[in-house]
Amino acid sequence: MDIVLSLLALLGLAPLLLLTALAVVAESGLPVLFRQTRLGLGGCEFGMFKFRSMVQNAAALGPYFTQDKDPRITRVGRLIRRTSIDELPQLLNVLLGDMSLVGPRPDVPVQRGLYTDADWAQRCSVRPGITGLAQVVNRSQGSEGERLALDLRYTREACVWLDLKIMWRTLGRLSGEGAN
Repeated sequence: MDIVLSLLALLGLAPLLLLTALAVVAESGLPVLFRQTRLGLGGCEFGMFKFRSMVQNAAALGPYFTQDKDPRITRVGRLIRRTSIDELPQLLNVLLGDMSLVGPRPDVPVQRGLYTDADWAQRCSVRPGITGLAQVVNRSQGSEGERLALDLRYTREACVWLDLKIMWRTLGRLSGEGAN
């Protein structure tokens, strides 16, 4: 399901992907994509793709997370983050087998310390996703603890029916509310 839906999405969204790439280049130059080290299935590292929504070298200018009105985010970046267009290159990660369409969002390595060993093992027992339970419940507005709890809940309850419900609810969350 992941492969077929990702291929269809990439084909159908090709014009939007191209326009987004052109907008990023026009505002802040190359590169268009940002590749960040994330942790996936079994805790293995992989490079997760996103459209670049921040100024060049943003990682050197602040923390791994963003906040409301983060000055590192460009004007185009605010739009593509609010609408989650910045996440669309992760369809390539799905095709590469690093991610699934649905699952807990992949953590950056420093977030490993937020988990107990047992919770980390559970968290890494499923492939991370482009969208997940935490995203449809509270998008970026939930606390770190709420997100962790929802990610762990997903790992316990994962099934095709839950994935379909999360994908459906994700479409309703693309309004931009709660994004930063």
